[in-house]
Amino acid sequence: MAKYEIVTIDGDGIGPEVCQSTVEILRAACGAGMLSFIPCDGGASHYLKSGSVLPEDTFEACKAADAILHGAAGLPGVTYPDGTEVGNDLHLILRFKLDLYANMRPIRLYAGVESPLRHWRPGQIDYVIVRENTEGLYASRGGGIVLRDELATDTIVVTRKGIERVARFAFELSRRRKGAPRDGRRRVTVCDKANILRSYAFFRSVCDDVSGSYDDVEIDYAYADAITVHMLKRPDFYDVIVAENMFGDIISDLGAGTVGGMGVSPSAELGDRHGLFQGAHGSAPDIAGQNAASPVATVLSGALMLRWLADKHTDAGLAAAADRVERAVEHVLSNKLAVPRDLGGTASCTEMTSAICRALTSD
Repeated sequence: MAKYEIVTIDGDGIGPEVCQSTVEILRAACGAGMLSFIPCDGGASHYLKSGSVLPEDTFEACKAADAILHGAAGLPGVTYPDGTEVGNDLHLILRFKLDLYANMRPIRLYAGVESPLRHWRPGQIDYVIVRENTEGLYASRGGGIVLRDELATDTIVVTRKGIERVARFAFELSRRRKGAPRDGRRRVTVCDKANILRSYAFFRSVCDDVSGSYDDVEIDYAYADAITVHMLKRPDFYDVIVAENMFGDIISDLGAGTVGGMGVSPSAELGDRHGLFQGAHGSAPDIAGQNAASPVATVLSGALMLRWLADKHTDAGLAAAADRVERAVEHVLSNKLAVPRDLGGTASCTEMTSAICRALTSD
């Protein structure tokens, strides 16, 4: 009997391809009997068939599982009457119902991947953006007001509890890391607009309160507009960045752009009990079914899943498997054994999968 049960939701577009690729690689990394994958329905295509983006049986399976692995969700033109996309609701519902309050986005330049920032080499860009995931401006989703087709409002919502727990998550994460590449110092940078809006001044003040319990981790501050410059000019300064929901969403994509793009950008949405893991990219329906997608972001998200489960269950075997997956990906990329199309190569999804599996067996 498998030790850990993982719900897989393939989703839409390239989601099934990259999700199943990741399942194959994780099985190869962990060996028989460690993981059991439970396929479940969900996404925009399922909504078209059933009227539900997240069926109740899928939600119940997610709630009971040890972790959730998601391919991608969303299809062009599949929207609710208010114009918002149906596909996004899949992980938004899971996010709020399972209280996945910390969105973790590692920004790491891998060997074999060229950064658009000149002169930056692998090892010099290695930080994590922690995005508060259940409050902020996006808490207004579905609750905003459109009045007479003349006025529209959405409201930012932040609470002490919400800020405290995501700040604590960020400081604890910094403690587990090796510090910023520039100076080796553990550092949490608070990204906000405390100079303009009271909600962000409150966000900063609560982060300050939390920092008092972490004398071994520096606290640093950056306004959301200024940090977009700093992330380009001095990315080696950063260790962990913590931000409100919308700002975290925006700067995460900027960070991904500095290390090769969304195709190498993993993501984890974490709570105290549950975890959802998926590549940060979209469903790319224009290349769906063509075996053209890169599975790398989802594979790296799978490695995050293994490490999260290892920490949660004190399982050294899973931690070792996570390390092997990341080494295998980097070995393939650095030696050009297979180069996906988004990084300038021609390798198909199945070719990338096979190359990573071969690298695992030779590790």
